[in-house]
Order: sequence, then structure tokens, then C-alpha cells
Amino acid sequence: MGAKYFDPKRHTVAVIGLGYVGLPLIVEFAATGFKGIGVDIDASKVESVNSGVSYIPDVPTDDVKRLVKSGKLRATTDFSEVAKADAIVICVPTPLRKTKEPDISHILASCDEIAKHVKRGQLIILESTTYPGTTDEVILPVFERSGMKVGRDFYLAFSPERVDPGNKQYLTKNICKIVGGVTPECTKRAVELYGYAVENVLPTSNARVAETAKLLENTYRSVNIALVNELAQMCRYLGIDVWEVINAAATKPFGYQAFYPGPGIGGHCIPLDPYYLTWKARVSGYEAKFIALAGEINSNMPHYVITLISDALNEHAKCVKGARILILGVAYKKNVSDTRESPAIEIIECLRAKGAKISYSDPFVPTLDVAGVKHKSVKLDTRVLANADCVVIIANHDGFDYKQIGEHAKLIVDTRNAMNAVRKPKGKVVKL
Repeated sequence: MGAKYFDPKRHTVAVIGLGYVGLPLIVEFAATGFKGIGVDIDASKVESVNSGVSYIPDVPTDDVKRLVKSGKLRATTDFSEVAKADAIVICVPTPLRKTKEPDISHILASCDEIAKHVKRGQLIILESTTYPGTTDEVILPVFERSGMKVGRDFYLAFSPERVDPGNKQYLTKNICKIVGGVTPECTKRAVELYGYAVENVLPTSNARVAETAKLLENTYRSVNIALVNELAQMCRYLGIDVWEVINAAATKPFGYQAFYPGPGIGGHCIPLDPYYLTWKARVSGYEAKFIALAGEINSNMPHYVITLISDALNEHAKCVKGARILILGVAYKKNVSDTRESPAIEIIECLRAKGAKISYSDPFVPTLDVAGVKHKSVKLDTRVLANADCVVIIANHDGFDYKQIGEHAKLIVDTRNAMNAVRKPKGKVVKL
């Protein structure tokens, strides 16, 4: 594709927010030839990037070091640097308020800062997950205050992030990019820009379609996870192994996709995105009951796990109060260090409130703060396992020795079916 609007040899891309989404993205743009400017309010991240060190497991430090050394990548806390960019991509967090309503304050704060330095001809793209209409209704007015016209003086689009931390097969470069502009010209320019950094780009008719597509992806996962989470609870009453049921159903080569139960959903996407969609539907006069029910089932799973732990201890003539409980894995999923919305945090907090003595082991998370109490990961060995009244597997990291766990733990509550590979564990295993 010949350069029409952008030339990697001459143009600069700025990325606002250098987290799990922003850092991989700016590295891809810089690797393609663009000058990359990363902007973040966290000075430690900026210092790390400028030192050539990656703090995101999916981004090799060698790549960051090479790009910084070549002058293709640098980071700053100074928003005025966006004036030097030809394209600006916003990758900031979009959490939920306690009321389960969207919190787009980080987006608005970033846009307000960018608007102070925006120049004619710039392309601005939002990647942060948000509700349908945000780009048109909220962001566009911020940039039109200056009197500039979208599609003529500046260009605005939405392109949802689709990263999957810890996934070694699908990374920023080979995940299809969805792009929806406020005008056709905005879409055209955004499609071209991403075409340099990623392998496939899909244009949509407008920004609202792109915004909703992202929410559908994770709502689909939330609903299907809720289905198997409810099935797991039902199968327990029926005396059926839910894991065997799912594996049997998965042999059907069409019309079925396997999802698996767990201790609760975590990460930044699945626990939050469906609420962005249901909130927008509600304020528009429609109640999305099915999606809301899925969220209710998933959010209850940590409490269901606590019930399993309590019942398992009771069968061993022990109560939760005073029990030594060892949590294995506090990240929200296997082989990552991300603890955002991790069910382990709620489980630990509830067990502590019931008087349990909690310890945890996670090779990816050396320390963890739960409700103001700092915990430190313990080294998993035979002594630690034997000393625990109950071992609870929350994140089934590949680095755990499950054979060792089966031989030395007296009681295991397995929420991930991790012990299935151990032939004859000596300790009792209670599966989700």
C-alpha cells in the first residue's frame, strides 16, 4: 500500500497511556518506522521506557531497548509533545463506578489535554473501551470547540483494543483491527495508519459500530462463561463432573464452542464491558436483562468458591476461622501478572473476614495489597503445602508443580480443573 496520508519515514505517532494496550501498540508503530512518542502520567513507566526496559510481559525488553536506542521510541509525561504527532491514539483505562456506571473521566482528561495542543490535519483515535456514542457525542465536541471541523481540519475515529495478555499466538500485530471513523474520510485515514502496524484492518460504517462490536465480543464471553458457571453449580447438585460434560460436548465439530467455569471473571474487559453496554441501553430506554443476569452469575462465583472451601474444610472437621488457607495464583488468569478484577482478591478478603489465615503463591505477582493488607508470595514447596489446611487453585499457572501439590497438600479446592492431569493425588481434591 503506497503512502497517501502517512509516511513512516516522516511521520510521528503518539500513544496516550502506556499500559497493556498502549505500550505494545507504540512499539509496533515504532518498529514499522514511525517516530513513536508514548505519553503517560506515570513517571515510572516513562522512565522504564526511556531506559529501554519493558514492564509488559508481552513486549520484549530487547525490542524497547532497540527502538529507544535508534531514536524511534521515547516516552514523556508532557502532553504538549502530542503537538509533534501526526496521529494520536488514546489508550487510557475506562473503569466502572461503584454504581456499575461507566467512568470515562480518563478519556475526557486526556482529550482535554490533547485539545490544548491539537493541530490541523491530525488524526485522533480512541482505543479505550467505552459505550456506543462516546466518540460522536462526548469526544467530538471537545475537539470542535476550537472551531475546527471534523473530516476537514482534523480526523477522529474509534478502534477498539483487542489484546489478550499472555496470549503468545495472537499479539497486537496479528489481531484484526476494527476501525470506525466519525466521517468516511476519518475512517479512511485511520485504516491506512493501522495498516502499517497490523496485518489486517476492517473498516466499519461508523464509530458506533466499532464501539458496539468491542462490547459484543466481551459480552459474548461473559454470557457463555455465566452459562458454564451456572452449569457447574447445577452439576454439583446432580453429582455430575462438569469438566467431563464440557469436554464431551466439545467433540461436536459444529454449533458449539467450549467455555469453562472458574472462580470468577477478571481482567479489565469481561467484568466491565457488558455493563458499558447495558448502561447505554438503559439510558436509551431498553433493559438488557439477559446480559445483566450473566453478570450477576459471574460476580457470585467468588462466594460460591468460598462455600466450597468452607464445606471442604467442614468435611475435614475444620472451620474457616483459624484455618491455614494457601491460595495458588492471584492473577486473573494463568501465566500473567495482571490482578485487575481478579476473583482471588475478593476470595482472600472474604476468607480473612471469616478469620482464616491466608497465604498465597504466585510466581508472577510477588506482592499483593488486599483491602490495605499487604501480602507477599511464598515459595511453593513441600513444607508450605503440607502446612496448609486447604490449598485453593485460583490461577492455574503452568509453573506450578501439580504432581507435588497432589502429593503434599491435604485438601485441594481446584477451581480450574488443574489437578485433572495428576493421576492419583494423595490429598483430597474438590473440583468446582
